[in-house]
Amino acid sequence: MRLAALFSGGKDSTYAIYLAGRMGHSVEVLLTFIPKSIDSYLFHYPNIHLTPLLAESMGLKQLLIPVEGGEEEVLDKALGEVSGKVDGLLTGALSSSYQRSRMEKTAEKHGLKLVAPLWGMEPSQLLRQVIHEGFRVMVVAVAAAGLGEEWLGRVIDEDAVMELDALKQRYGVHPAGEGGEMETLVLDCPLFMKRLQPKRFEKVWRGHYGYLIIHEAELVEKAVTG
Repeated sequence: MRLAALFSGGKDSTYAIYLAGRMGHSVEVLLTFIPKSIDSYLFHYPNIHLTPLLAESMGLKQLLIPVEGGEEEVLDKALGEVSGKVDGLLTGALSSSYQRSRMEKTAEKHGLKLVAPLWGMEPSQLLRQVIHEGFRVMVVAVAAAGLGEEWLGRVIDEDAVMELDALKQRYGVHPAGEGGEMETLVLDCPLFMKRLQPKRFEKVWRGHYGYLIIHEAELVEKAVTG
């Protein structure tokens, strides 16, 4: 199928694009919604301004859509623009019924099939798969017990997954951050022709939550291996 992909630059939306390609689908366009604040229920906020660099690295067309008014209305309008050009809507939803039900309802309104390759995956297993597939993922926002300022800017590796598993047992944290506990940014993966290199950033901490603002970044050549 030809797909329009909801794309935030985070691990879930990027990995969904990767899996969709392996399933034989073709991503025709990236839909990136730009909310006014980190309080968005449907859309990712931290460092959304860097997604054009990631779209460039993947060689994909991108539509940047400011969120003005209700989030579901904005999604509805965007799908109306791509309806007839694609067959389905690709999402990185993992377990949020709130997100999936609203996206599926809106997609069906425009005759689009919802494709959610990550749906139902065990969170820790998802993180391990992402690492195994060569994704380099940075934490750019946290909002949960046990996730302190030291997590901002951290690249997710096996040690991080083990710590997230422990936080799940202790506090009920969703290891993949599906409930907003954690937001991420993909710095590199097999889809990218070049990797993203943050150059200047700052941490913003609000007592019990915080986020990383990357003020400057660039695409750089990947290291040659072999």
